[in-house]
Order: sequence, then C-alpha cells, then structure tokens
Amino acid sequence: MREKKENSRRGFITKALSAAGLLAVGNRLLASDAINIFSGLQPVYDAKGLPTATLGRTGVRIPRIAMGLGSRFCTLQKEDDALELLNFALDNGLYYWDTAHIYENTDLGIISEVRIGKVVKSRRKEIFLSTKVTSRDPDEAMKQIETSLKRLQTDHLDMLKIHDIQLKDIETLKQKGNLIDILSRLKSQGVTRFIGFSGHSEAMAMKTMAETGIFDSMLIALNHWSGNTEKRQETAIPAAKSKGMGVMVMKVVRPRETVKTLNPADLVRYALSLKGPDGIVLGMDSMEVVKSNLDLLRNFKPMEEEEMRTFAMQMLPFYLGSHLPWMRNDYCDGLWT
Repeated sequence: MREKKENSRRGFITKALSAAGLLAVGNRLLASDAINIFSGLQPVYDAKGLPTATLGRTGVRIPRIAMGLGSRFCTLQKEDDALELLNFALDNGLYYWDTAHIYENTDLGIISEVRIGKVVKSRRKEIFLSTKVTSRDPDEAMKQIETSLKRLQTDHLDMLKIHDIQLKDIETLKQKGNLIDILSRLKSQGVTRFIGFSGHSEAMAMKTMAETGIFDSMLIALNHWSGNTEKRQETAIPAAKSKGMGVMVMKVVRPRETVKTLNPADLVRYALSLKGPDGIVLGMDSMEVVKSNLDLLRNFKPMEEEEMRTFAMQMLPFYLGSHLPWMRNDYCDGLWT
C-alpha cells in the first residue's frame, strides 16, 4: 500500500516532467540535463556586483547573503509589501531564496511558499530556489514536496533539503524508500537540481549526514543553544567541505536576543568572516533590513582574527541563556503560532 501511495505521489512530479518532454529511458534524467532542457528556464542569475562564492560542488555562484524567508518574512502583514521586498531584493542581486514547507504564520494565515510563488511564476529563471521537506514519513514527505511545487508555482527546484536533521532519525532516513532515497531519485529525475539538509542543535548529526557523500549542500545553525558545547564549526563544517559540499550558516543574528548591546551588522560581518561557509542565510522582514544587508555586503571587509576572538567572547552570555522561546524542547523551526 505504501509503495502504491508513493508511486502516486511520484506520478504527480513525473507528469510535470513528462509534460515538458523530460522523461528519459527508464525515467532517469540528470538534473544538469533537465535544467538545460526546460524551455526558457536556463538560469540567468545576476548578483548585480555583490560579492559571491561558489556553493561547493554545485558550481553555482551565489551571493554571500541569501534571503531567509521563514518566520521573520511571515510577519509582514501586507502582501504587497512582501512582494515588493522580494522583487527589490532580486533586482539588487539577492537571488538565493531559502524557504521551507513548514514556514508559515498561523495567526496571520501567511504561508511563505505561497507568497514566494507569486514572484517565482514570472521570474523563475532569475532565482536560485531552495525549500525543505519536514516529514519523516515517505508518503507525507512526497505530499509535502508536491504541495511545495504547487505553492511555488514551479515544476522544479534548485535545492531540496531535509529539514532539521537529528541523530535519532538518521538511520530511518537512510532506509530504502525513505527521504534520502526520495531526494536522490528526485534529483536524478530533474525535479531538483541539488539536494541537501539543514540542522540546528546536533553537530554530530550534521557530520554524519555529510559523511554519506550524497548531498550537495548543508545549512547549519551557527549560533544556537546547548551552552555552546556543540562544536559545529570544528566538526560538521569541515566534514561537509571535505565532501565538496556547499555550506551555508543560519541563526547569525540570534545572540542579539540575549545580548542587546551586540550590533547586528557586526554579527553578520563575523559570520561572513568565518573560514569554511560559502554564505549565510538571513531572515528578511522589511525593506529597511534588505537595504541594510545589501549595504553591508557591498562594503564587506573581513574581521581580523583578533577582532573575531574578541567578538566571540562578547557572545558568551547568549550561549549560557536558557529562557528564550526557541530553546524549548517543543519548539518547531519556522512555524509561528
């Protein structure tokens, strides 16, 4: 029964590919071929002079700041303001857009992917589009991916990630027919060009996933809880880089929630100065924030090592905190209620 349901879900996606004339013998098609065959969808990324980096073995040049379109973005109540923000960011070189199936504001009835889709439908080839699948159940995961494609108004992604990896579910994810298998197949069919995973708290979980050698990219929380005992920079990031993976970091400005004296621009500059990551994902919730990040990136100068050590010491009170909402065990990234 499960196999029948999974085939049904795959049928939706392969039907989209078939309609575009993309199904090859044995239903196998490399993503690199698929993106070139899609009529009129050859990427035309333009960073508008912003500093860029190559996202690991994907070979794609990306702006060093990516648009984080999660909980902060979903606080924008007026849709016209949100769409103006997206178009302005793209017009000014911020073409890496990061979202997820679960990113929504339930109080306001705002779903990130739905909003993004209203721009994607007319500017698809300009955007490096990344979303994440959350469910660990294969049938539900396929349903989420189908829904994401519909919401985003596209028949292919540039990056599809497994959301919030934890050690407890890695062995299940590796099983035949489970998420790793699903993402690999979707990549081979051209539904997504690249695959990856994200994670927040467990450095060993990220390292273990990277060492499979299957994935193209990792999105990892730079500043998180656990008293700063999780050595993400020392373990997970080198493991990913050794496999040729692209590495993006998130939660860059989070220490300011505890240490109010920290300058957000310094937190961004610190993250951009780290050796290893290719770029950072920043939540964007206003035109002012977008413009500020653009100015910071255009004028970016890396911190010297001594300055980085001093700044890291200033963040220590953040790591020792325990009272913030997202530190609760029941916190779910990206879902606001």
